[in-house]
This record gives sequence, structure tokens and C-alpha cells, in this order.
Amino acid sequence: MLKTPLERFRAVALLEGLSFVVLLFIAMPLKYLADMPLAVRLVGMAHGVLFLLYLPALFEVAVAHRWSFLRGVVAFAASLVPFGTFVLEASLRREARAAAQPGAVVPPGSTG
Repeated sequence: MLKTPLERFRAVALLEGLSFVVLLFIAMPLKYLADMPLAVRLVGMAHGVLFLLYLPALFEVAVAHRWSFLRGVVAFAASLVPFGTFVLEASLRREARAAAQPGAVVPPGSTG
């Protein structure tokens, strides 16, 4: 598991997306509604570290799979939108599954 750049990127993307959702929808309400700023501090730190891991993982998979510049920008933008990395990861999973089919033709810039 996590042997290929794509597997590593998908794992980091899921964790980064989860940390973003927890930060926005759990930690921030706790800070502002329950006066618990520590939640944002802890989750925000974890999210920041995961975001910093997301960037090199994105670069690695983009180079390894010869993604277009636009595809890389879209993958980066997915990290800035709540639930964006979940949608991206699901798309990458579908592409990988389709590419694994016998006789599949993998277009340039996709995950294959």
C-alpha cells in the first residue's frame, strides 16, 4: 500500500480534505460558539502539516503521470474547496479502475 505516487497522493488528499472539513465544521464552531480556541489551534496545525504534504505529493503524481498544467491546477484548487479533495480522489479512483480494465486505452495526462 502507498507504493506509487498516485496511492500516496490519494491518501494525503483524503487526510488533507478530512482535516479541512473538521477545521471548518467542527473546530471553528467550537471556537466561536463554545469559546474553545484550542480546537482550531490543534486541528489547524494538523491541517497545515497535511496541506504541506499535499503539495509535494501533488507535484510527484503530476510529474509521474504527466498531468497537464491545468489538471495540476485543478488538483491544487480541490484542496482549497471544502470536500474538493474527496471529489478529486473519487475521480482518480474511477480513472485508475477504468485504466485497469483489459484493453483500456489511457489518454495522456490521466492516472495511467
